[in-house]
Amino acid sequence: MPPVFAHGALRLYLLALLESGPKHGYELIKALKDRFGGTYSPSAGTIYPRLGKLEEEGLVATESAGRRTNYHITAAGLAELNRRRDELAGVENDISASVRRLADGLREDIRSNMRGLRADLAATAEAARTAAHAADFRVPGGRVPPEGSRSLKEAELMLQEFRDDLRTELRLHARSQPLGPVTLETMRTVLEQARIAVRNSLKP
Repeated sequence: MPPVFAHGALRLYLLALLESGPKHGYELIKALKDRFGGTYSPSAGTIYPRLGKLEEEGLVATESAGRRTNYHITAAGLAELNRRRDELAGVENDISASVRRLADGLREDIRSNMRGLRADLAATAEAARTAAHAADFRVPGGRVPPEGSRSLKEAELMLQEFRDDLRTELRLHARSQPLGPVTLETMRTVLEQARIAVRNSLKP
């Protein structure tokens, strides 16, 4: 996959992020991740060396904030940024193109995984139908035996437990970072396939 940032583009974009105010390293990493819609998250090993280089050049300065180190743009850094506004606009365009490229790649991975998931769900549903028929779950005439109501309640409890567990996980995740569009698309696709599989398993 082509690099997300062209040579020298990341350091320029870091200056642009610092223009709005001081930030520590994690905030810069999170800002970049948010800008890419969660499709790209730079590592600390990528960000901190560039911040160190910018500091050496006098374009950013640091100040302690408890256990963290905040970075802020200097007058020289702001002058550098102003001189390169046109280049920064090109970097923004490149980022938008990278987001589309990364999202396309993720969607293709999702489609590939979904094909395998559909096959697995279909096989599981077929095995369940076969087992149900072998156990004479339905009696002649289509009447459900007395234990049918108990089975229905068990199925409803399984659905409720699934919903509650997933809802808890979603809320825990959302506390640390927003749900990106790729995650939502994955959930939508997986749940739709699960619904189809369950519906097919209910067919006589």
